Amino acid sequence: MTRIDGGELLTRTLVRHGVREVFTLHGGHLDAAYQAPSGSELRWIDTRHEQAAGHAADGWARTTGRVGVAMVTAGPGVTDVVTAVANAYLDCIPTLFLAGAAPLRDAETLPLQGGFDQVALMCPITKWAHRITHTERIPDLVAQGLRTATTGRPGPVFLELPIDVLFARVDEKRVNFPAFLRPQSAPAPTSDAVAQLLELLATAERPVLLAGGGAWFSGGAAELLAVAERTGTPVVTNGKAHGLVPPDHPLCGGSVSTLAILQQVGTPPDLVVLLGARIGLFTGGRDTTMLPRGVRIVQVDISGEEIGRNRDVHLGIVADCREALRAVAALAAAQQWPARAAWQAAVHAARGLPAQLFASALTADAPPIHPFRLAYEVIEAAGADAVIVADGGETAAWVDMAARVPRGGHWLSHGYLGCLGTGMPFAIAAKVAHPDQPVVCVTGDGSVGLNFTEFDTMARHGLPIVTVVNNDRQWGMSAHGQELIYGAGRRVVTDLAPTRYDLAAAGFGCHAEHVERPDDLAPALRRALAAGRPACVNVMTDPAVVSPMTIAMLGAAAPTLEQGCESERVVLPYYKPLDEQ
Repeated sequence: MTRIDGGELLTRTLVRHGVREVFTLHGGHLDAAYQAPSGSELRWIDTRHEQAAGHAADGWARTTGRVGVAMVTAGPGVTDVVTAVANAYLDCIPTLFLAGAAPLRDAETLPLQGGFDQVALMCPITKWAHRITHTERIPDLVAQGLRTATTGRPGPVFLELPIDVLFARVDEKRVNFPAFLRPQSAPAPTSDAVAQLLELLATAERPVLLAGGGAWFSGGAAELLAVAERTGTPVVTNGKAHGLVPPDHPLCGGSVSTLAILQQVGTPPDLVVLLGARIGLFTGGRDTTMLPRGVRIVQVDISGEEIGRNRDVHLGIVADCREALRAVAALAAAQQWPARAAWQAAVHAARGLPAQLFASALTADAPPIHPFRLAYEVIEAAGADAVIVADGGETAAWVDMAARVPRGGHWLSHGYLGCLGTGMPFAIAAKVAHPDQPVVCVTGDGSVGLNFTEFDTMARHGLPIVTVVNNDRQWGMSAHGQELIYGAGRRVVTDLAPTRYDLAAAGFGCHAEHVERPDDLAPALRRALAAGRPACVNVMTDPAVVSPMTIAMLGAAAPTLEQGCESERVVLPYYKPLDEQ
């Protein structure tokens, strides 16, 4: 009789279902897994904080389209990873979070790293949270967790493994290792729904396809491009879908913000087809800034409850995005489609407008460095195949304006949680996933402090990631927001010091560059990319420049101080004023 412990059951199950990388931070509760024979088939990437391990698992899923796995210890390990779980939950990222726990037998005894219900903590921010109480059930419950995370609307799953369950031994013959993980087919649209969508596309004068995470995680990039090319319809993408249409393709409309610019210049779309993109902050929500009043909306989503959130839709289709696009492409090939050259040109012009606004910054030769110049030089130096990670309120907005994303999974940035500090963990995941491609993380000087010790993780694991710090000596969006709303001289807790982050990173063994003059930026970036080890490029930028994103989110609310008297209008930073519904 062969007896094996729960750690072997766990790692063997992960390996059988294609997992090869696990992001973690050691805890004794987990040693049965680390020491298991099958554990040697896993690459353990240990970080310096559990939050970073969780964000890295999230980043792995975003950059590969496959489930990301993190494993943390009991108690503080679990509480430390909560932010990462919430981030994955709000952005619908397929992730599996495994956690240790005190022994089941020690319930209500105030044991080490116990005394609270970890599963209850995770329930509101996961698709499924469960405590495994029998060792022989580990394989089928882990398989269930992987299936739950990756089918339907993706999202995080949390599984608790108490130490006595993980270390206990059972007869191998009593254990069922599931071979089946995911369904072989995905939900497809009805023929009537496809016919209606084709009719709407054929009769529209200014249609747009808006691709989101559903298009990326369904593997629908080729089908998306086929529909766009056959129908002549431009494509815009949210952050999870950047790169699904190559940046040099004539139908690439850039980010969702292009829709707002089209309205501003008087040529709004008359049809928007949402493909796995929810209607929320990043698509305008209840406002009409991106989806104009009167526009016909088609929404394709794997989750029926998302269809019609915040805005009425003309056609709702519950389906996997790739299956929907495949069905549309098949029938579209048999139709004649109107010429849309003028509309395509209008979208292309709108896409390029933000960069044109700051073109003069690219030729300035005196400090301080304009943040758009920083973003532009990073994209130029990184090259066409680079994975770009953007972290920070204003920093991410500047980089988004300059970015040219070559393919899906090569742009990683913020989502609905608005969580700073994701940049370096995301970059770690991206470099593990794409070892032969450059990975550049551009982060604000506020954001970089949240997971700064991950420079150590990069160095220990031999990950030559270039981290560029946009050092404007402030929490940029917060500081500028206070000035927009309350007026000059009203900053509170939003200033930072001119810290030498490059020197601090050098202490971990990283290549270090410090840049103050515009002409020195490109050479410093080239040296960092060629260093062959992790690098920190600390760039001193102009703190007075306000991002258009900040103005869009806060500028309309300002000022609340008029002639020395406070306005009666109640302004809420980042949200509508109280007098607006």
